[in-house]
Formats: sequence, C-alpha cells, structure tokens
Amino acid sequence: MTFWTASEGDAVVGCAALRELAPDEAELKSMRTVPSARGRGVGTALLRQVLDEARARGYRRVSLETGTHEFFTPAHQLYAAHGFLPCGPFGPYAEDPHSRFFTLDLGDASDAGNTSNASSP
Repeated sequence: MTFWTASEGDAVVGCAALRELAPDEAELKSMRTVPSARGRGVGTALLRQVLDEARARGYRRVSLETGTHEFFTPAHQLYAAHGFLPCGPFGPYAEDPHSRFFTLDLGDASDAGNTSNASSP
C-alpha cells in the first residue's frame, strides 16, 4: 500500500492510500481531509496524485468504498466529478447498507494531468 499526505506548513491536512487488488486493479483507500481543508482543492489534489500513480503502475481500474451517510456527499461528488461511477462490491467487500462503491476505468478517464501538492514518503 502506498500512502500520501497533503500538508500546509507542518500540519497534515489530508491523506490517501492506494492498494493493489490485482495486477491491473487498485483500491483507493482512506482518503480524508481535515474540516478546514474541505472545499479548498486538497481532496482533488490527493485524488489526482493517486490516479496519476495508478496510471503509472499500469492499473486499468481504481475502485473505492465509502459511506452512505450525508457526511460523505461531498466525497461522492468529488469522485463523480473525476469520472467514478457507482458499482457493486469489489475485492473483499460485500453488500452493506452503510457502504457505497465506485469504480473508475482508467482507460476512459478524462482526469489527466497532475496539479497536486500531495507528497508520498
């Protein structure tokens, strides 16, 4: 698993991780931003960094699991804006009323280019 952070000064304001599911498929894991960073492009920068890395590794698909509660609506909108589509459970997941699943076919993704300020150790 590869982990990225976004920071402002000495403060971490966001994080994301990418986990390989198969040689051609990965999962976006644990993408988060602190409340003060929301709506300021931090999530977009992290997502672009992760997707750029997924493409560089040759993954054809990136999927993710997120929550269904209203709190997650901005995340759903971010994923949709970058071409993710709703899908069924994948990998180790099963149907769950508290989970929502999305997937992105990188061959059809229009999210090219990286304007990220995110970094990976």
